[in-house]
Amino acid sequence: MTTQFLVDQIKKKKSFLIVGLDTDLDKIPKHLLEEEDPIFAFNKAIIDATQDLCVGYKPNTAFYEAYGIKGWQSLEKTINYINEKYPEQFTIADAKRGDIGNTSSRYAKAFFENLNFDSVTVAPYMGKNSVEPFLSFREKHTILLALTSNKGAFDFQTQMIDGQEVYKKVLATSKTYEGAENLMYVVGATKASFLAEIRTIIPSSFLLVPGVGAQGGSLEEVCKYGMTEDVGLLINSSRGIIYKSQDEDFAQASRTAAKELQSQMEVLLNAR
Repeated sequence: MTTQFLVDQIKKKKSFLIVGLDTDLDKIPKHLLEEEDPIFAFNKAIIDATQDLCVGYKPNTAFYEAYGIKGWQSLEKTINYINEKYPEQFTIADAKRGDIGNTSSRYAKAFFENLNFDSVTVAPYMGKNSVEPFLSFREKHTILLALTSNKGAFDFQTQMIDGQEVYKKVLATSKTYEGAENLMYVVGATKASFLAEIRTIIPSSFLLVPGVGAQGGSLEEVCKYGMTEDVGLLINSSRGIIYKSQDEDFAQASRTAAKELQSQMEVLLNAR
């Protein structure tokens, strides 16, 4: 998917919402456990209920890998369902991969070729050699971890190296990578006050922003400091949407939660 197509979808839907599919068998409605594939049954219902309110879906691969081969099969069915029925949706494999070059190449093939995701999250710690194999897929997007929403982010990401915070070093250095035009970045909503400075380094790149809602991030603050002419933001909500109900009305409850966020986004877009 091209960046322009994503921008067009945002404008069309008046939404820059990403629904996180962090599907946990301990949290989904109990009646779904009777299904042949409870994870896929849950995901399918959530996708069908929210697809007109969001511009993408982000399965966190850990929630699938935890169940072994059956979980991986559920992930494969989920991405295939999105690609076949809702091909306009931007898909994100939240895998946080990143390793030496030949290993990263295999990770990239797994998510971009085998599963056909539009993008994958990548850890930058091992540098250029671990990131560029993902960027070699020109029609895909690599979403680099920059400044995350968890408290532990302060352990390393905001520490100073040669007078510059580590996350700023990541942003600036990554711009020199081959294929950098296909980079996006993860910046947590709980770090909204950092966005103004981040935009001085990457003024137009898309940011994937987790942490709105359940983690306490403010949508208004994120938009105030992070929005660009082409919006430039993808706001992820997982628990705040998919686990609104444990009853048979779970999909409708998720739709209501997604609609609430989409409506807030529409107001902010119209106010620009």
